[in-house]
Amino acid sequence: MARQVLADVLLGLAVVTTLGASVGVLVMRDAYQKLHFVTPAALVAPLLVALAIFVQMGLVENTGETFLALLFMVIAGPYLSHATIRAIRVRETGDWRLRGSPGRAPGGEKEH
Repeated sequence: MARQVLADVLLGLAVVTTLGASVGVLVMRDAYQKLHFVTPAALVAPLLVALAIFVQMGLVENTGETFLALLFMVIAGPYLSHATIRAIRVRETGDWRLRGSPGRAPGGEKEH
């Protein structure tokens, strides 16, 4: 009984986290701000779901598979965010580097 209640509370928190992150994505103005709200839905909510599975089922094969999938999400998340920001920057400016960075002229043209 207590395990079921705790699992339900963890799942409820995951839903609230995802809904809050979704609202944040909807109200933010640009893609850079919106990307900050993706992280709770991509990392915190899956962690809460994995904990709910652990509480409900105990230490079994499904729990191990769940935490393995969570590990891959935790490892891949920052890389995916970085690649997304780079793609946004390339689309907006034509290059991912900041203006005035080494190898770039102040106007953004490549130095020869």
